[in-house]
Amino acid sequence: MGAGMARYLFISDIHANLTALEAVLATAEGLWDHAVCLGDVVGYGPDPNEVIDRIVKLGMTSIRGNHDRAAATGVCDSFNPSACAAIEWTRGRLRTENLRWLQALPAGPFSEAGMVFVHGSVEDEDEYILSADEAERSLEQSPASITFFGHTHVQGGFRLRDERIEAFRPPFAADAEAAPMKLDPAARYLINPGSVGQPRDGDPRAAFAVADTGRRAIEFRRVAYDIASVQERMEGAGLPEPLVLRLAFGR
Repeated sequence: MGAGMARYLFISDIHANLTALEAVLATAEGLWDHAVCLGDVVGYGPDPNEVIDRIVKLGMTSIRGNHDRAAATGVCDSFNPSACAAIEWTRGRLRTENLRWLQALPAGPFSEAGMVFVHGSVEDEDEYILSADEAERSLEQSPASITFFGHTHVQGGFRLRDERIEAFRPPFAADAEAAPMKLDPAARYLINPGSVGQPRDGDPRAAFAVADTGRRAIEFRRVAYDIASVQERMEGAGLPEPLVLRLAFGR
């Protein structure tokens, strides 16, 4: 992290879920000076225009995710049928200015304050990093010692220290928040704030993280939101049932 003292809010994989995003922003109020979105603003969920409007209003640093790219281009041939159906639905409802915003999003890696931001991996925005083996190249190839990534919808990350890669997950106890995690200046990190709008780590609560560059610490957080209301909007929009159901399970 850079030498300056600042607090960064990291969010990722909102997936057009405005209710989850608003819950995160309310919980994070007063905790950050700068905000970063690691991609997948749209896709899956019922609120693509509303979520983009909110991100734009906040002036976040944003990079594109694979669903953002698919919505911007109309190409989703690598997606499963439910994901592709959601992209087609999204494209039919995006306002022109929001489609253009998606089309203008930069791909990672993006560097700021001594950190690097990517969606998937340092070399491939579509790559899923779910294991230490998959993390190795990004840990070694990133131009910074701390890289933030999304895409997996799993909160936590990987640490490279003394030629050993370790995975870590925030140790939540019931509904308590995890204690801030101090970052070892001798280690390299890949850090995932988790998914705002569609977690897949067994916890359906919206996920985010706050990085304190002065203290070299990361605070992982979760916040409950009204999942049923999002599911109701998705059903009303005719979005695929598997996408509706999985919100309640965090899988």
